Amino acid sequence: MAPVRTSAAVGLALVAAVITGCSGSGSHSGSATSAAPAGGGNARATPAPTESNPPGDIPDNQVYVAYRPAGGFTGFTVKVPEGWARTGQGATTVFTDKLNTVRVTTATASAAPTVGSVTNTVVPQLKTQVPKFAGPKVTEVTRHAGHVVRLTYQGDSAKDPVTGKVVRDAFERYAFYRQGHEVDLTLSGPVNADNVDPWRIVSDSFAWR
Repeated sequence: MAPVRTSAAVGLALVAAVITGCSGSGSHSGSATSAAPAGGGNARATPAPTESNPPGDIPDNQVYVAYRPAGGFTGFTVKVPEGWARTGQGATTVFTDKLNTVRVTTATASAAPTVGSVTNTVVPQLKTQVPKFAGPKVTEVTRHAGHVVRLTYQGDSAKDPVTGKVVRDAFERYAFYRQGHEVDLTLSGPVNADNVDPWRIVSDSFAWR
């Protein structure tokens, strides 16, 4: 009878081992299931905020203030965006904000600029000054100050000293003239910026004093 008791003991041991193994397997499976959501959550990164305007857009609610030169030829005013940084050198005053620029240059001139004089004199000069100068178009347009010669073109900006990036800019240059004085108003910003209305506000605001 001893052999029979031994076989029963072995059988009970095997059953216990199987039950223990199943229990362990179930516990491991439960741990994997609870860990899955945490892993999935980590994989979903917060999306970057979307820019509402392309680079260089001047806000629709931009406020403009009158600029009156204090030195040199002072016989004019022009509105410029409020809050823009101002720098000056000689007969040129520049207002900048981010990627946009308003440049005002005064000079003496014996005759009023024409489409022909700007095409034959100004355009060749800009070709040597503006990197990748392209697409010049010279026309006569009307602004509140009267008839004015308008030159549009494209060119590369100076390299950003921090990022090293270069922006492709669109330029509008207006040549105003009266009684031996010429004022050149140059407006520039990225080619993909929608600044038609702001630039019209600035160029229309020019007035002789």
